[in-house]
Amino acid sequence: PRIARDLTVTGLSLAWGMVWLRLMGVDPSQLFTTSAIITAVIAFAMQDTLGNVLGGVMLQLDNSLKVGEWVRIDDISGRVVDVRWRYTAIETRNRETIVVPNSWLMKNRFGVLRQSKDEPLLWRRTVYFNVDATAAPGTVIAALQKAVVDGGIPCVAESPAPSAVLMDTSMGYFRYGLRYWLTDAQFDDPTDSAVRVHALASLARIGVGLGLVQEERLMIKENDSWRQANAAREMERRLEAVQRTSLFGGLPQAEQMVLATHLQHAPYVAGGTLTRQGAVAHWLYLIVQGQVQVQVEQDGVKTLISVLKDGDFFGEMGMLTGEPRSATVLALTDVDCYRLDNIGFSQVLVARPEIADEISAILSTRRQDLNNRLQAAKLQHNGAPSEDLLGKIKTFFGVAG
Repeated sequence: PRIARDLTVTGLSLAWGMVWLRLMGVDPSQLFTTSAIITAVIAFAMQDTLGNVLGGVMLQLDNSLKVGEWVRIDDISGRVVDVRWRYTAIETRNRETIVVPNSWLMKNRFGVLRQSKDEPLLWRRTVYFNVDATAAPGTVIAALQKAVVDGGIPCVAESPAPSAVLMDTSMGYFRYGLRYWLTDAQFDDPTDSAVRVHALASLARIGVGLGLVQEERLMIKENDSWRQANAAREMERRLEAVQRTSLFGGLPQAEQMVLATHLQHAPYVAGGTLTRQGAVAHWLYLIVQGQVQVQVEQDGVKTLISVLKDGDFFGEMGMLTGEPRSATVLALTDVDCYRLDNIGFSQVLVARPEIADEISAILSTRRQDLNNRLQAAKLQHNGAPSEDLLGKIKTFFGVAG
């Protein structure tokens, strides 16, 4: 930097001046003594200038700023092009030169984009998208990330990989942040724009629209009608979930309706645990959409038993007999399912106790299938198929034999 050269020249000039004065027979200390008052006055008058000079020196000594680095000061960002006695010059992407006093830099906070040792210069950027709240978050995140990975966008680093996160769920839409790494700070705005273009195209390909601020106004007739229609659609969806399962598919529709009213919506994201082996929980799950894997752990070893998908169910033994969970169930994909507790089923069972025979027969078949899978995996059985499931069900629900 020029300030380093200037300080070197000034120091050498002063030293030569001292030597020259002594050679001429003049004692330099006498000059400093007689001019002490004048020096004090000059120093007081030039305190801002001296502060800038000392600030520039300190910035160079501790490497706070280097020529060529990208800096951000409040709402200004640009590249350091020079550090002078009085100021530091910053050139913005608009080719404007911003002059910042060195004393201000010493007293205030500023950001520096600096290259790490043996690593390329990277700057993480985030662009935001307001997306329709009905779109599955996992699907949106995958689409946003794929847009950058497959986009071949200039100035976007391949590693670290881009990532998308769900930032907010207010205002009637979901707000996502798409993070990527920029390799050249000079092109931050154009690259942000290119990332947005690719991301919007990716969302359009999967049929996901942008979210708008939603405002609900209470209008008695229209609002009641809308809620009734929405409730009817939800009941149809629940009833369909009940009818698709072999456990309840043979029941009369009236009893299926009773069960449907007690269903609770229970969505899970990929990688989540729906139920854990050994846990006590009195409900079963009906899978509407998605895939889960069933695994059993014995002697510290986890073994995959089966993969369940749309229309399957699990957890029936916990709901019908109160037994602890015999396996752990994990979501392979985003899973949309319903959960039924034993209170809803007890209403049907108390009204018609004979359905316990039908249910126990289905459970016995599923228990036998599970034991066959365990045997194939050389694992300990969960219990014999001939076990008195009917008696356990009646005892658990307090139904007379």
